Amino acid sequence: MIGDADIRYVVLLTHTQPARIDEELVRSHVAYLQQLEEKGLLELCGPFPENAGGMLVLRVANAEEAHSIAQADPFISSGAQSYMLRRWELSHQGNNHMGMGRK
Repeated sequence: MIGDADIRYVVLLTHTQPARIDEELVRSHVAYLQQLEEKGLLELCGPFPENAGGMLVLRVANAEEAHSIAQADPFISSGAQSYMLRRWELSHQGNNHMGMGRK
């Protein structure tokens, strides 16, 4: 069974205008991520090594909150990146792998 504690929202970031990404924008993006982390909303984040964007894993109540967070990210609001939001259901021993584990 999946409960609210086992739901995350994944924000996949993709470069749309990489020329807009300068040091000031990166610093604004990182400061924003730090604020999210301090509030307990950001679980994981990082760039993809092929410099094609990055990913955020958010611990929020619903997709609307995740969209609001993504749209407020300086990378998104500046137009330098776009995003796709995915709901992620965690599978682990604590939820018997979504009820499909060994009985």
